Amino acid sequence: MDDIEYVEHLKIAGVQMEPRLLEKEENLARCLESIQIAAREGARLIVFPECALTGYVFHSLDEAMPAFEPVPGNSTEMIMAACRELNVYVVIGLLEVEIDAYYNTAAFLGPWGVLARYRKLHLPHLGIDRFVNPGETPIEICETELGRIGLGICYDIRFPEHARVMALQGADILIYIANWPPPSAIYPEFILPARVLENRVFCVAVDRVGEEEGVKFIGRSAIYHCGSGEPLAAAGGEEEEIIYAEITPAEARDKHIVFAPGKYEIDLDKDRRPELYGIIGEHTPVDDDAVWE
Repeated sequence: MDDIEYVEHLKIAGVQMEPRLLEKEENLARCLESIQIAAREGARLIVFPECALTGYVFHSLDEAMPAFEPVPGNSTEMIMAACRELNVYVVIGLLEVEIDAYYNTAAFLGPWGVLARYRKLHLPHLGIDRFVNPGETPIEICETELGRIGLGICYDIRFPEHARVMALQGADILIYIANWPPPSAIYPEFILPARVLENRVFCVAVDRVGEEEGVKFIGRSAIYHCGSGEPLAAAGGEEEEIIYAEITPAEARDKHIVFAPGKYEIDLDKDRRPELYGIIGEHTPVDDDAVWE
């Protein structure tokens, strides 16, 4: 979309919250309030956690059925009304139903409607992910005035191919919404900075806090700089809070990094050797016997 005029600077808000299981109306009201707060602070892109509208730790599909809704649906229509009023964009996690299929979904909403529905591709054996369908559509970025934006949900972070596909499509910003239990501390500490540095992209990772059905969540939402991999803003591990950072999305488009002109330079696009990476797209695991014969 060559006719899009991108913003030069973008203020992002990450809303670290504690959703209440099956309390969709209450969760939605709190999200709408947070959108108002973040917009008053100048944020144009506002990101909520995975399953922000519904909670996550369900014990069966039947238990979760009241939480599912279509996209667009009642909740997303109300959020889009706020987007139109405030001229902001929102990424929010919810449980989506389409005909007889059920998904853990990130909805990307803006003043003009639903920009994207991302259905979680990689499903751990945990919470609602034990019962929903995996996403099946190709990984695609969404081009907006805010920049080129890619979406993922929680466990997707563990797979480097996921971020790489979006980066190769020209993503400026990767948004990962999450519900991280304690073993996932490796994500904000190591894996997300690695994804940022591998691809030279900005990253927004928004997690929840609190405890649900005996599962505790670690928070630690963060917004990462594309060049250093360091957090521009970071939340703690216990409290609800909104973090903010301002970025220049165009920084992510220059993959040529010069440390010393003519002496030490790298180019994350031109230095790739895709002709040698064929096995990455294959399903068959490596045969150890074949390797060592």
